Amino acid sequence: MKAEEFVNRVGQVKPRLYRTAILYLGDESLAKEAVDETEYKAFISLKKLRQPEYFETWLTRILINTCKKILRHLKREVPYESAPEPSAEDFDSLPLKEAIQKLPLELKEVVILRYFSGFTVAETAQSLDMPQGTVASRQRRALQLLKLELSDE
Repeated sequence: MKAEEFVNRVGQVKPRLYRTAILYLGDESLAKEAVDETEYKAFISLKKLRQPEYFETWLTRILINTCKKILRHLKREVPYESAPEPSAEDFDSLPLKEAIQKLPLELKEVVILRYFSGFTVAETAQSLDMPQGTVASRQRRALQLLKLELSDE
C-alpha cells in the first residue's frame, strides 16, 4: 500500500476511529490524541500489514492498544477536581454513557466495537484477538448489565 492510498483509507475510517476512541477514553482531547498516535503508528508499521483487506481491523486494533496505553497512563496520574466533563455528542443519552463507562473493560470494548463502531462479531473478534464465541458471550453479559443498570434509573 502506498502513502497516498494509506491517507485516503485512513480518512475514510477516521470518524469511526474517533468515535471508538472517545467511547474508550471518555474525553475528546484524549480521543484526538489516540487517533493521531494510531495514524502515526500505522503509517510507520504499514509494511507489517500482510493483508490489505483487513486494513480497518488492523487500524482499529492499533487504536485499541493505544487507548489502553493512555488509560494505563491515566491511572498513574493523580486526578484533580477541575477535570472537564467528557462530551456527550456521540451518545444518545447521558444514562447510557454512564452505564457503558461503568462496564468492565473487557465488556466495554465489545459493546463499543459492536454497537458504536458497527463491527460484526467476526470483525470484533479479530480486532480483539479472541474467539467469536467469547465476543458473543461478552456481548450478552454486557447487555444484561446495561439492562440492569438502566432499569434501575
